[in-house]
Amino acid sequence: MNFEFRAIYWREMLKFFRFKSVLFSSLIQPVMWLAFFGLAMSDSFDKLTSLVPNEAGVPVVDYLSYMGAGIIAMDVLFSSLFGGTTLMFDKKFSLLRETLASPVPRFHIILGIGLSGVTKAFIQTFIIIGFGKLIGMDFFEGFTLAQTITAILGIMLLVAVFTLGFLFLSGSIAITIENPEGMQSILTLLSMPLFFISNALYPIESFPDILKLLSMFNPLTLLADGIRYFALGTNFSVMGNHYVYTTADIAFSFMGLIFFALTMLSAAMWRFNKVDI
Repeated sequence: MNFEFRAIYWREMLKFFRFKSVLFSSLIQPVMWLAFFGLAMSDSFDKLTSLVPNEAGVPVVDYLSYMGAGIIAMDVLFSSLFGGTTLMFDKKFSLLRETLASPVPRFHIILGIGLSGVTKAFIQTFIIIGFGKLIGMDFFEGFTLAQTITAILGIMLLVAVFTLGFLFLSGSIAITIENPEGMQSILTLLSMPLFFISNALYPIESFPDILKLLSMFNPLTLLADGIRYFALGTNFSVMGNHYVYTTADIAFSFMGLIFFALTMLSAAMWRFNKVDI
C-alpha cells in the first residue's frame, strides 16, 4: 500500500509548527474565546436565567459548559474552512504544479492536507477542553475514567469527520479561486450562516420554523449536539431548556457528518481531476 500522503501531511505539520505566528494564533484563539467571550457571556446568561424554573430531578448545566461544546465546533469550523488556503498559495507559487506532476496520486494530496487539518483540530480541541476545565466548564462531570475516555474518543471522531468535510470543501474552493481576496470572501459568506443558524452558542428552540429546520441539518449543529452528548450526558437542562439525547440522535449526527464529508470529498476529487495547472 502506498503512503505518499504522508509527505503532504508532514509538510503541512512542519509549516504549522515552524510558522510561530500561525502556531501561536491557532493555539491561543480558542483560549481567548473561552476566557473572554465565554466567561462574560456565561455570567450574563446565568443571571438572566437564574429565575427560570427547571424540571425536578434533571441535572442543570451552566451556560459556560453548554457553550464550551459550541466553542469547540466553532473553532474547528473556522480552522478547517480556512485550512484549504494552502492549496491556493501552492497554486499561486507553482508548487502545486510540481506536486501534481509527481507520482503522488491526487487523492493523496487531498488526504494529506485533510489529515493535517484533523491533527490541528485535535490539538485545539484538547486545549479548549483542558482550559475549560480550569475555568469551571463541567465537561465529563460524574463520569468514570472509562466513560471519560470513551467520551473523548467520541468527540475526537466527530471532530475528525467534521474537519475532513470542511477541509475538502475548502480545498475544492481553493483549487478553483485565483486570488486570496476572492476565497476569503467566499469562506466568510459560508461561515456566517453556518455559525448563526446553529446551536453552537445558543439554543434553537426559539428559532423560526424555517431556521430551526435548517439548523437541524447544519453540520455545525450536528457536531455541537454530538459533543454535548459525550461531554455533558444524555439528560440535562440549561437556560430552562430540557435536553434528552438518545443513541438515535447521535447516530443521526454521525451519519449526517459522514454524508457531508463524503459529499465534499467527491466535490474535491472532481475539482482536482479537472484542474489544469
